[in-house]
Amino acid sequence: MNLTATVSLLERHLADPGTGWSMGSFGAIAEFRHGPAEPAQAASLERVTARGGIRLSLPPELQPVACETLSPRAGRWGQALMLCLPTEAAAMSRRAVLTELGPDRDALHPEDRAAVLFDMGLAQPQVDFCIRTADPALLAVLRAQAGQSLMAPGNPAMGAILAAHPHRVALTRLGRVEVFQKIGGPDTGGVSPSGPHTHVLPQLLRAGRTHSANQTIPPGLVPCAGLYPASPFTDAEGREKPYDPEAARAWAWLYERFGPADLVLLKTELRQHLRAGVTPDVLILPDGRDQRRTLRVALRQAVLEGGFDAELLGRWSLMHDGGVEAPEDTPERLGH
Repeated sequence: MNLTATVSLLERHLADPGTGWSMGSFGAIAEFRHGPAEPAQAASLERVTARGGIRLSLPPELQPVACETLSPRAGRWGQALMLCLPTEAAAMSRRAVLTELGPDRDALHPEDRAAVLFDMGLAQPQVDFCIRTADPALLAVLRAQAGQSLMAPGNPAMGAILAAHPHRVALTRLGRVEVFQKIGGPDTGGVSPSGPHTHVLPQLLRAGRTHSANQTIPPGLVPCAGLYPASPFTDAEGREKPYDPEAARAWAWLYERFGPADLVLLKTELRQHLRAGVTPDVLILPDGRDQRRTLRVALRQAVLEGGFDAELLGRWSLMHDGGVEAPEDTPERLGH
């Protein structure tokens, strides 16, 4: 798919309230989603609401990669179209200390362009994770701690940030996501607000990874943004809903075009085996973490889709998707 077609695809998903978005890394992520009836300012590759917004910029090196992950819920999976760049093209500043960047002249709302942007100093390869504020009290604390690590024991800046709830701004080579809502914590009942929100999780940041090991991203590519199409079985808040075959078909279309070629072929071959009545004990299937995960997801999709022999599908599921989820298959909540 050329860049013009990719732009058209992303514009359609930006207009769809069933689609979620993210920018960030493994441990620091900003998510955006707008509600069906929520007023939104719209432009090409941009959506802005009272709760947050996103602006996309698409360089020619862009490579979308469709990823499927296993859900801890029986029979369910996660799906995402990760927007990737080659490692060098994806690189951001990797600042390791709190750094004042000056007024945010590119803010999505004109009234925010005089507010001051601070890089939180999380040293992530593909994202500068920032906060933005015009609050004099918070500015004084941040400026006093500039040049220091936010994660250093006793640094008062992190507590001040959590109390003041400044805007969060995730910057990548593919654009920005801004979140205006409160930071999830004591002031929000210990949960993230619905819709746009952020996560900064030091225990995951310490892993030093650009993305979850549960996402099959080809070597040499780094995901800089994520698109999360409407799920066939849950709503935007993760609540169960009646199975939606149209959403399932829409995701299948994306996966066939942007999934890793060997995994797309594996899913195609499984469906051929099921239609031909092939039993699971007569085949030696490709072995590997990604292949096992793909087979399990494909079986779950076949169960919901219907149209296959139930007894045969049950035998395949028992052999390849039975038992307790392996720890390596448990997806992180980030960027769901």
